[in-house]
Amino acid sequence: LYRGVNADGSFAKGFPSAVEANPAFLARGNLKYDIYCTVCHGATGDGNGITKQYGMGATPTYHDERLRNVPEGEIYHVITAGKGNMLSYADKIEPTDRWAVVAYVRALQRAQTGTVNDVAPAYKSELGLK
Repeated sequence: LYRGVNADGSFAKGFPSAVEANPAFLARGNLKYDIYCTVCHGATGDGNGITKQYGMGATPTYHDERLRNVPEGEIYHVITAGKGNMLSYADKIEPTDRWAVVAYVRALQRAQTGTVNDVAPAYKSELGLK
């Protein structure tokens, strides 16, 4: 929960059992992402936040294949410790909320690769799909 790593020091895959991934958890991640991450990473996670217009160095897109495949613990670790130009957010985002941001980043990634087959049958007619 507090480090994002396994006992052997490798980054953890998935989420700690202490957090419950549900709509409220994802909404919390969205809120924290909007406050702390959007300015650099952009609303969709594409790395095109407002800072880019002011000459800030290349902010990575979460849609890069490498970042799609990193363990969740690695994303958590970067939020906690920082990396490159990104400073630590450990003093601003509490541990459970960091995991919520990780979940939201995964949702942003999934939103970019979703297909009609991913839409639940109950919502297909609402969207004009068959």
